[in-house]
Amino acid sequence: MVFPLLGNYFNGKFHANGKLQDSDIILKRHCPADLDTTLWEIPVKYSDVEKVLQSAKEGFEVWRKVPLEERIICLQNFKSEVAKRKDEFARSISLESGKPLWEAHTEVSSVMSKVDVTINDSLPRILPKHFDNILPDTNGHIYYRPIGPCFIIGPFNFPCHLANGQITAALIAGNSIIFKPSEKTSHCGQLLIECYAKAGFPKGVINLIQGDGEVARRITKEKMIKGIFFTGSAEVGKNILSSTYLDFSKLVALEMGGKNSSIIHKDANLDHCLVEMLKACFLTTGQRCISTSLVPIHRSVADSFIEKFHSYAKRLIIDHPIDHEVEPFMGPLVDQHAVDNYLNFMGMAKREGIQEIMRGKLLEKNFKGHYVSPSIHYTEKFSKKSHFLMSEIFGPNCTFIPYDEIEEAIAIANGTEFGLAASVFSNDQSVYQKCIQEIDAGQVNFNRSTVGASSRLPFGGVKSSGNYRPAALTTIDSCVFQMASLDIVQFSSEDADKIKGVGPS
Repeated sequence: MVFPLLGNYFNGKFHANGKLQDSDIILKRHCPADLDTTLWEIPVKYSDVEKVLQSAKEGFEVWRKVPLEERIICLQNFKSEVAKRKDEFARSISLESGKPLWEAHTEVSSVMSKVDVTINDSLPRILPKHFDNILPDTNGHIYYRPIGPCFIIGPFNFPCHLANGQITAALIAGNSIIFKPSEKTSHCGQLLIECYAKAGFPKGVINLIQGDGEVARRITKEKMIKGIFFTGSAEVGKNILSSTYLDFSKLVALEMGGKNSSIIHKDANLDHCLVEMLKACFLTTGQRCISTSLVPIHRSVADSFIEKFHSYAKRLIIDHPIDHEVEPFMGPLVDQHAVDNYLNFMGMAKREGIQEIMRGKLLEKNFKGHYVSPSIHYTEKFSKKSHFLMSEIFGPNCTFIPYDEIEEAIAIANGTEFGLAASVFSNDQSVYQKCIQEIDAGQVNFNRSTVGASSRLPFGGVKSSGNYRPAALTTIDSCVFQMASLDIVQFSSEDADKIKGVGPS
């Protein structure tokens, strides 16, 4: 096996898997770029759930009292540990998720830079605030207190960066964490925890549990868990909410999927659009929650742009993320389920009468893997009755829809149950401002693709894309509760005599 897994991490050390119980199962991961390669094999130890929970509980009681300066030092130490192993991180990301190595290196850089963003940009949001004379002879204060042990459920598409943004925010705020990586990217999760383990955190503050959805379900329902951070599908997010909504002590932050639109207006710079749209639709093999799926395009430029876009899409290099002759733009899809889902949507488009410009299909490469071609579709009208147009496909696909007035394009962008990201390409600022005002999404970009976001801004969506707990810069807001305090700065021993309704002594 390529990556030996060390087991779960709690009470300050990794615990070898030991003897299996009857209820335990075995997880095995094959490389999506080379199915003949087994990356790792690990038992799911349900019996470790209680041990991990107790470890996090004890770690929180210690960590919440640690001065902020020491918390910052631990995070900086973590960053240094990642830097020492950045090539190892990139290789693990590539082989587990299928990302090209160049893209994996970009993710590792984001992991390191996130520490600085958390310290310099997020932390000021929760520093104490003081107000002189907020009431007569009284000062006011706001203190931000940690909420308690936090459970982070990581995704496969950014197995290190997205989860780490939630981990760093929770830790600097004074919480302990339990991290469950995606069962598709367990080694990436282990690497993160190995670096945290060497960073100087007290025992019990950092915890890792490997496993499936059942592991997540058991931890999520535990009363002692106060924060739940999930990145993944809307369906799973709804299940988490349904199992926790009666527990008022839990703060649940959901970062879910999207059916994102990029509007190409009649006055857009089409050469610029071409580059941005290739990234928006096909980067990470379309497996980003902010990938563009719907492209409302002005009718006057539709034919020429689609023709050129198609010609470039056919030239994209798709190959093994590491073992290749020419560096690829796309790697494989993450697993067979993703392939089946993608191909099922191709058939669905045909059944619904949506025109196929470029067919998404299986590809044969030097290695047997989950390789597919990009797909491009076209339809004259957007219909909410179309399952194909309304669903998140999570593969390299986009559908062009012509429009005549910008209001039609905005209606398309708002037409699905999702509200994560949108873009508008135009030379007219008034068009941009109209989209800002009328598109219901957590991110609306101007002359820039939907993919890629700044860690120094909020990141999240509305409708079925999130629950008003955005990540990135503002993740830290979900890691604390606000405590108000009043303190009298001047008082007199005769104050009691001033109370109305009290007679003379």
